[in-house]
Amino acid sequence: MALRTHRITPSQRCRDLLCIGGAAVLTVALIGHERVPDVFGVGVVLDSALPWLGVGIPVLTLTAALCRSKMGALTVLAPLIAWTYLFGSWWATGTGSATVPHSTQVKVVTQNLYAGNQQPAATARALSALDADLIGLQEFSAGNAEAVSSILAGDHRYYVVEGTVALWSRYPISTTTSVDVGVGWRRGLRAHVETPRGDLVVYVLHLPSFRLGDTAQRDHGLMTLSRNLASDTAERVVVLGDFNTTDTDRRWQGFAPGYHDTQRSAGSGPGFTWPAKLPVVRPDHVLIRGVRATSSKVDRTPGTDHRAVAVTLDLER
Repeated sequence: MALRTHRITPSQRCRDLLCIGGAAVLTVALIGHERVPDVFGVGVVLDSALPWLGVGIPVLTLTAALCRSKMGALTVLAPLIAWTYLFGSWWATGTGSATVPHSTQVKVVTQNLYAGNQQPAATARALSALDADLIGLQEFSAGNAEAVSSILAGDHRYYVVEGTVALWSRYPISTTTSVDVGVGWRRGLRAHVETPRGDLVVYVLHLPSFRLGDTAQRDHGLMTLSRNLASDTAERVVVLGDFNTTDTDRRWQGFAPGYHDTQRSAGSGPGFTWPAKLPVVRPDHVLIRGVRATSSKVDRTPGTDHRAVAVTLDLER
C-alpha cells in the first residue's frame, strides 16, 4: 500500500512565507529599533511607538490561522518572546510602602498644566487632593497662574517660578537657579528644599518638543541636561518633568547616569500620561538619585492634556 504524501502547494508556500516574513519584520523592529536610521524623526517615532508593536502579534496569529499556516503560527512565538522580554516587567509589582514610616516619606507630583487649559482651578484642586508635599508644574503661564496659585498656596506655603515651570512646596525652598534645557526661554529650575529629613535638591523641567523631522532641539536639550544632572553633587535629588521623551526612545538610553525612573522601580504597568483622554506614551517622568521610591502612579486631572505622575519617596533609604 503506497504512503500518501502531503505536497506543499505554491499557494501554501506563499502564505507560509508571508506569515514568516511578517513575524521576522516585527521581531527585528522590536529588538533592533535603535538601528533604524532616524531620518526625518522616523526612528524616534518608532522608538516611542515600540510597546504598541505588540498589537501586531495577535494580527499575525489571526493571519496564520486564516492562511492555515502551521509554520506561520510557530514563528509568531519570536515576536511574542521579544515583546515579553522588553515589556513584560512593566506589570511586575513595584516596591511596597507598607513598612515605611510615614515620617520618612515625601510625596511628589509632576504635572504639565497645558497652556491652553480652560479649567486651571479644577486642575489645581485635583492636584491639591493628591496630598503631595512637592508639586512640579510645567506650562505654568499667564492664563493659569492666578487660578492655580490661589488654590495650591493653601497647603503649600513656599513656591518658586522660573519662566514656565514652577515648584510648590510644604517645606522651605532656597538657592533656586535656572537650568538649561536647550531652548531660548526658561523652562527649567533647580531648588534646595528643606524637608524634615534633610535637604532635597529638586529639579522641575520641560524639555523641548520633537516634531517629525525635527528632533535636534529636543536631543540637544537632553544631552545638556544629562551632563548637568550627572555632575550635580547633591546627595539626594528628585527630577520632575515633561521630558518629551519616552523611556523607549534611543536618546533616553544612557540619559543621566546614576538616576532611576520611579515608574520602572516602584510603579506597575506602562504609566502612559499623554494624551490625557487616552494615553499612549509616557513623556512625563520622575527621576531620583539618593532616595528610594515606594510607589509611583498616574492620576487623571481635569483640563490638561497630560496626566499627573505621583510618587512617594522614602528619604531614609
